[in-house]
Amino acid sequence: MPVTKEDIQRTAELARLRLSPAELDDMTSTLGKVFQYIDQLHEVDTTGVEPLHHVLEMSNVMDPDVPRAGFTREEALANAPDRTEEYFRLPRVVN
Repeated sequence: MPVTKEDIQRTAELARLRLSPAELDDMTSTLGKVFQYIDQLHEVDTTGVEPLHHVLEMSNVMDPDVPRAGFTREEALANAPDRTEEYFRLPRVVN
């Protein structure tokens, strides 16, 4: 399917792009070549080839999310350099 200048102009309008006549010609030529290449790829025989989601074998390496008891307040504040009875104390950030 050849790409026309009208196709590119309409797409540019939808994307709110202003293309000069030279840019319009360049885009028409470039996208025409891209679509020609895609047409070549459609000619490749892929029978028996499983679709891939990624070129490498991937698996989740994360540990399962298992609920467990968290720190108590005292454990969380144990190594705090400055604290109140219930909170971390931090330097003022906003004046």
